Amino acid sequence: MNADTINLVQQSFAQVRPNAAGAADLFYRRLFELDPELRPLFNSDIGEQGAKLMDMIGVAVDGLDDLDAITPAVQDLGVRHRGYGVRPEHYDTVGEALLWTLDQGLGDAFTPDVRAAWAETYGLLAGVMKGAAYE
Repeated sequence: MNADTINLVQQSFAQVRPNAAGAADLFYRRLFELDPELRPLFNSDIGEQGAKLMDMIGVAVDGLDDLDAITPAVQDLGVRHRGYGVRPEHYDTVGEALLWTLDQGLGDAFTPDVRAAWAETYGLLAGVMKGAAYE
């Protein structure tokens, strides 16, 4: 990842952070619209799960400057998600829901460059998770 990509992701997420709970709610509503079969994978309180999601995204976004430092945690997350019943194809749906959520939350600030930066970042991190969990 280049510095411009990292900067776009970090700056745009800084705009999302103040409304993290609302963003998480949007994300899960969209995720379950895209694939209702994913709902049973989330047994805990969805508000609590949303807080964990936003915290995890925040840690990843903050760590983009040093991917080697966050890779073990991302790999562990992938292994844990496999244990929850997440399948490789679910990552595409999550990515779609994430980009849609960012579009809704950022509005005009979700430019094509910001979208591309997030797509690249998600693709990289999801690849690390899947690699650890399924290979």
